[in-house]
Amino acid sequence: MRAGCWWVLLVAIVLAGCAGTPASTATGPAASAPVVQPTAAATATAERLPTAVPGQETVFLATTTSVQDSGLLDALLPRFQEETGYVVRVTAVGTGQALELGRRGEADVLLVHAPDAEERFMAEGNGKLRWLVATNDFVVVGPADDPAGVRGTTSVLACLQRIAAAGATWVSRDDRSGTDLLEKRLWKEAGIDPSGQPWYVTSGQGMGRTLVLTDQKRAYTLSDRSTYLAFRSRLQLEVLCAGDPKLVNQYHVITVNPEKFPHVNAAGAEAFARFLVSPEAQQIIARFGADRYGEPLFRPAIEPRATPAP
Repeated sequence: MRAGCWWVLLVAIVLAGCAGTPASTATGPAASAPVVQPTAAATATAERLPTAVPGQETVFLATTTSVQDSGLLDALLPRFQEETGYVVRVTAVGTGQALELGRRGEADVLLVHAPDAEERFMAEGNGKLRWLVATNDFVVVGPADDPAGVRGTTSVLACLQRIAAAGATWVSRDDRSGTDLLEKRLWKEAGIDPSGQPWYVTSGQGMGRTLVLTDQKRAYTLSDRSTYLAFRSRLQLEVLCAGDPKLVNQYHVITVNPEKFPHVNAAGAEAFARFLVSPEAQQIIARFGADRYGEPLFRPAIEPRATPAP
């Protein structure tokens, strides 16, 4: 199945979930959608990964916090390092900050989730390869008593409008992360400027800490599903809005362009990117979290995509 077909199928699954499952009881599309295994197209990209060149073993990865807070990197990195001899040094920040590190040539490879910002990064000539690694979805979480009455909404924009109308506390990461960029875009599409409102609180922190703060304030926030599930046991927050196609979450790996930044570890970066889209890593992604949370936290990429083609 080609990537275009996959997204048509994905949107159809999400829309089916919206129509058939009230948000009040839904655990969302990541819970209900089948886990899609890597296809022959993905397998075709697999090849033996090169081993590290002595003296060039270190690979600097700048990544969104969600893949670290969820524990996914802990599942992936040891396998990559064992197979290749590379050692990955991780800087977990918001996607916006990760892209800035890439723009300055201060990282070899990025793992991020803000497609519009990523496309600008590539258009500026900062990246060499950009491959889809995994997907999941965003959810709006809030207190069980739901003072804004958003439980049951099927539109994330309607959800935000109700929260604003009720003056219910909202916690924003406000850190230029992929989650924050999406949140800001959704508020704009909802026709609301929340900045400066007394009910609009900023955390300036990663997803895990923002969820904890939201829980303490009995507030609402936007979270990627994987981090929410990883923290769910210590939170009273519930998923109140999910399943809108606007909430699909894509993770891409990007190698920093060695023609623009000759000092980067291009070989190590590409080896890491190829590992993430390999059948082995995609199987790890497909299973990750199912044993602890009852459902996988991420879906593997059905077909890795590159910009430009490798």
